[in-house]
Amino acid sequence: MTARAPGRHSARELIALLADDSHDDSHDGSHDGSHDGSHDESNKSFRELPYPMREFKTNGPLSWQGYDASRARAASRTGEEESVVCGTAYIGGTPAVLIAFEFGFLGGSLGERTGDRLESAYEYARAHRLPVVPLVATGGSRMQEGMLALTQLQRVARQSVLTREAGLPQIAVLRDPTTGGGWATLGAGADVVLALPGAQVGFAGSRVRPADADPAAYTAEAQVAAGAADAVVRPEELRETLALWLRLLSADTVGTQTRGAGTVTIGDARSTEAAPPPSPSSPLSPPPALGAAPLPTTGWDAVQRARSPRRPRAETYLDAYFTRRAAISGDRCGGTDAGMACGFGECAADGRIAAYAAQLGTATRPAGYRTAARLIRLAERLGIPVLTLVDTPGAANDADAEREGAGAAIADLFGAVAAARTPITTLLIGEGGSGGALALAAPGNTWATPDSYFSVIAPELAAAILKRPEGEVEATADQLRIRPQDLVELGVVRGIVSPPQPS
Repeated sequence: MTARAPGRHSARELIALLADDSHDDSHDGSHDGSHDGSHDESNKSFRELPYPMREFKTNGPLSWQGYDASRARAASRTGEEESVVCGTAYIGGTPAVLIAFEFGFLGGSLGERTGDRLESAYEYARAHRLPVVPLVATGGSRMQEGMLALTQLQRVARQSVLTREAGLPQIAVLRDPTTGGGWATLGAGADVVLALPGAQVGFAGSRVRPADADPAAYTAEAQVAAGAADAVVRPEELRETLALWLRLLSADTVGTQTRGAGTVTIGDARSTEAAPPPSPSSPLSPPPALGAAPLPTTGWDAVQRARSPRRPRAETYLDAYFTRRAAISGDRCGGTDAGMACGFGECAADGRIAAYAAQLGTATRPAGYRTAARLIRLAERLGIPVLTLVDTPGAANDADAEREGAGAAIADLFGAVAAARTPITTLLIGEGGSGGALALAAPGNTWATPDSYFSVIAPELAAAILKRPEGEVEATADQLRIRPQDLVELGVVRGIVSPPQPS
């Protein structure tokens, strides 16, 4: 095998790098299709799926002169019959359907036969409740098949939606290059989008974008910065990262797997009926009381404690609550917010998987609210409970925030929380500034720490609106009844939880 980076590995080389060694089970006959297995490495768990065999007339549906010869050369060069290789494999002990593009076959382009393979792979994933992992490297739709090639994107989009509705995760890996419709469906349409360093990623390929376009805008790094992808992953970390994501997003939904089981039964490869999506999980227990802490004596004392740089921040709580975590990033609308941390983790107390959305103490920007809403909706589809940590002085109120749609973003998060069928548990860990904080809080299932306050408005602003002198800010804080114990008495929070103690 060559020493090329995964962005330039062939489809089967990359599969071999990612797949576990063989398991005892044989995926129940999934390898009984038209291929004889000559491509499979005997010590790997990958099993190629059978493919539909569409018949083409000479030179394809458009009778494109020389198309048959181009396909023959591509097949001779790559050893493949089409631009994707589809099959099942274990990655870190979790089974998944892999869709690996072979860029050496006509630039990894999508044609009708590609669409047949992709549709078949997604149907298999739903029938056997397996996550889907597209390993994308494509130049887009195949010109030699014209509009029939372009309409394969609609087929792919439908299969992705059906898989999403079935409660199964899709984790895409963007290789070099990922452009055109492959990026706009299999890539950008996935639940989690990982990318290899320096990969060319963008809807417009290098030969069709404006001549004066900045090449740096069409990279994996630029897509992460714009909120369209979650992370750039170094090649040597790709297998471990994929294994963690598969574990976190599919531990309760894959096949007949139960948490802690070493193997799963995949099922009959000929079955096409999809299993129902997972039921919503039971609520999370409130974070454990890890030590006693005195309560604030006044409203202003509560504000000062919440604003203190010495109190525990979100990372402290997340480290105490989870053993392993993986983060998502970006609102898929062009923005990111470093003040909102979202992702999935394994609970230290009982090993359950939970999602988290945590404010980090800054004014939350529109992209942060949209990312949290994205997180909650993904957790709901997968039947995963959610923990939210509230800590913000309020929503960002600068002119850029207004132009970025602050009101609409906050409304969207309020809606996502209100509509969620999966349980949401909230812990107020610092400042709870008005609606910008309340949007992340679970109605009826919010808890507070002694280092927190929740207020309809900051005391300073309340005094200013009431035209009170600066000296009356502290008294105003008392009037607002914002201490944790006040919030319990008012029925705003359920109880008070002590924060993690320093080690």
